[in-house]
Amino acid sequence: MFEPSVKRTIAFIDGQNLYHSVRESFGYTYPNYNVIALAQTICSSRGWDLSGVRFYTGVPDAYDNQRWHDFWVRKLAVMGRQNVHIYSRSLRYRTKVVRLPDGTEETYLSGEEKGIDVRIAIDLIRLAHRKSYDVALVFSQDQDLSEVADEIKVISGEQNRWIKMACAFPVSPASRNKRGINGTDWIRIAKATYDLCIDRRDYRKLSPT
Repeated sequence: MFEPSVKRTIAFIDGQNLYHSVRESFGYTYPNYNVIALAQTICSSRGWDLSGVRFYTGVPDAYDNQRWHDFWVRKLAVMGRQNVHIYSRSLRYRTKVVRLPDGTEETYLSGEEKGIDVRIAIDLIRLAHRKSYDVALVFSQDQDLSEVADEIKVISGEQNRWIKMACAFPVSPASRNKRGINGTDWIRIAKATYDLCIDRRDYRKLSPT
């Protein structure tokens, strides 16, 4: 099967999954990633052509958590102006405890999403059928997407064209989960790489725009 010299790549980013992995691996306590910079950095290191970024996240309702609702409203507004395709759903909260890299424990309310993984799966398959990408770069460690990886291989055979699904995720000695999605190429993100892709704007403090 012919491997294209220019590999059109779409990044599919599960915002909450990525955040919790970053928190556990690197100790950052809020979603401080710049998704375009992160996707572009990974693509550039592999010679892939980034043609789109799709971001999926849960957002708390204002009456549940005004602070984090406002944070996501601000961050998503900026991402939207940067031509990031955004899909958001409401979050439901549960109390969790996380051990940070320095050994301390922090109790926090964890937002649990409904339907985000399903939406990512639908878009991965839909855009593969439309021949919209050669590489699907997924920022998530959700093993539910392993079935999608199997389906992408079927689509590749049906279309007789080269398609790759890759999984990018943070990793450090503090990471409990050091596995990517089964059936995909794993791309481990080191802290030094992640730190180059931090969004220096702190949306916890900025006024709504």
